[in-house]
Amino acid sequence: MTERRTALVTGANRGIGLEVCRQLAAKGHHVILTARSSAKAKAAAATLHGDGDVSPAVLDVTDARSIQLLARELASRGVHVDIVVNNAGILVGESRGVLETTDDDLRRTFETNVFGAIAVGRAFVPGMIDRRYGRVVNVSSEAGQLSSMGTYAPAYSMSKSALNAFTRQLAAATRGKGILVNSACPGWVRTDMGGASAPRSVEEGADTIVWLATLPARGPTGGFFSDRRGIEW
Repeated sequence: MTERRTALVTGANRGIGLEVCRQLAAKGHHVILTARSSAKAKAAAATLHGDGDVSPAVLDVTDARSIQLLARELASRGVHVDIVVNNAGILVGESRGVLETTDDDLRRTFETNVFGAIAVGRAFVPGMIDRRYGRVVNVSSEAGQLSSMGTYAPAYSMSKSALNAFTRQLAAATRGKGILVNSACPGWVRTDMGGASAPRSVEEGADTIVWLATLPARGPTGGFFSDRRGIEW
């Protein structure tokens, strides 16, 4: 039987994040479903009633105080976060070229997609190191692949490349300490961000993320995966 762990999922009130929560809870893990507002977190958690142990929590990854408050609250209750899924992300200025992309688009995108993930890692990975167990999954995108990058959504694409760099850095910093850190590409998924014409379901999009979040001790670290297979950076 799989050992029960506690997983924290950011941006989890809808789409892929919500499905990741559902799948992790169904595997018997305690899931902390986070959203930027209490109402959204509670409403989303209520939809998973019956799927397992899911607790709503407020977390805005762009707000250092919000991250610190949640970390302190969990610590005060003796809750140890074993798994972090950095799912929170935004897509703005999708149709603008790189020279037309505004500073505001770049800052907003990097604040959520990159700096937010780093801040969450800073809050929860030290505890994983102390306990010699942790899984960190950064939800990335093939749009961030340097090997094939074109003109699509410059702010988003560049932010996902930076997120992948964070994956490599954190994996190297925690190697040999019981922690596995990887990036996952869910593919083009039918969500509010992906749109109704996307070919993949949220179940398909969440699968690789959940797989990486529950890797065995000898699993990979510092990799980029799609459909459970390694892909180019």
